Amino acid sequence: MTGGEVAGILVAVFWAILVSFLAVVLVRLAQTLKATTRLVADVTEQAVPLLADASATVRSAQTQLDRVDAIATDVQEVTSNASALSTTVASTFGGPLVKVAAFGYGVRQAMNRRGAAATGEPADGPAARRRVVVGRALPSARRGKNGKNGKNGKKRD
Repeated sequence: MTGGEVAGILVAVFWAILVSFLAVVLVRLAQTLKATTRLVADVTEQAVPLLADASATVRSAQTQLDRVDAIATDVQEVTSNASALSTTVASTFGGPLVKVAAFGYGVRQAMNRRGAAATGEPADGPAARRRVVVGRALPSARRGKNGKNGKNGKKRD
């Protein structure tokens, strides 16, 4: 065996190893491509129903939003109607009610004066010296110690 033949055998062995290595790599690559194809097919099978469900959910949400919009419109209409009704009631009954209250106040004042005149009490008695402030009756002046009025201690009468 010559050196050329040994070199040829070595090159042939290296080519056989290289081809074997490439064959293993190609087989693994083919398996990876098959797995990827199956994975894409499975994802497609699951994604299509999910997309259909999502589309149905979006349509349902749109229907509900349309209903809420209709309800909001109705509430706005009812609010404006209630506002118009309260304005109408206030303008219709407000003036006459104020007049009735003023008339009632006048009648009470007249009855109080008539009752004071019947009992002989002067019109400027203790009831006349009181003033009404926010629903409470207060005396016209504060009394200090010993029945005296004001800060200087002098008695007012």
